[in-house]
Amino acid sequence: MESTRITDGVLVSNYINGNEKSLEILILRHKSRIFGFIISKVLDREIAEDIFQDTFIKVINTLKKGTYNEEGKFLPWVMRIAHNLIIDHFRRNKRIQIFKNTDDFDIFSVIGDETLNAEGQLIKDQILEDVKALVYELPEDQQEVLIMRLYKDMSFKEISENTDVSINTALGRMRYALINLRKLVEKHQIILVS
Repeated sequence: MESTRITDGVLVSNYINGNEKSLEILILRHKSRIFGFIISKVLDREIAEDIFQDTFIKVINTLKKGTYNEEGKFLPWVMRIAHNLIIDHFRRNKRIQIFKNTDDFDIFSVIGDETLNAEGQLIKDQILEDVKALVYELPEDQQEVLIMRLYKDMSFKEISENTDVSINTALGRMRYALINLRKLVEKHQIILVS
């Protein structure tokens, strides 16, 4: 089993350099895990096969374009593609509601349903992951207040004491953090769904 000793990264490089067999090895190596993940979400073999094929079409296109940059993280990258295609499948079938960002819309309000099914849980997890990543793109003072308030459940009084600023300053930073977070959501084209 020579092929199992070769890392995914080497196989990706070999494929990019023209060795078609390397992609076949990668697909065979990860097929059961990726397909299992897809079918566990869509619960339909035919749809799962379509999404699996679409996943590898995207993988091939990205590798051929030379835009792949997930060094050493081939499987998580492919799983993310599959995950996004599953969400696209549910959106196309209008089984989830899409929200528009407005000044009155709190992006965290979509993350509160305790009775989510597997589809809803998948989408909720993705929203949480996407939003959490965006938090770290905020200016440090806004990031700090947002994390203390939303992830550590601190009051604005506690935040002001911990950051040595007035409550009004803490409130202002939180307001700007949410405004900037909305802008980042739009910039990164993240669709918030329930």
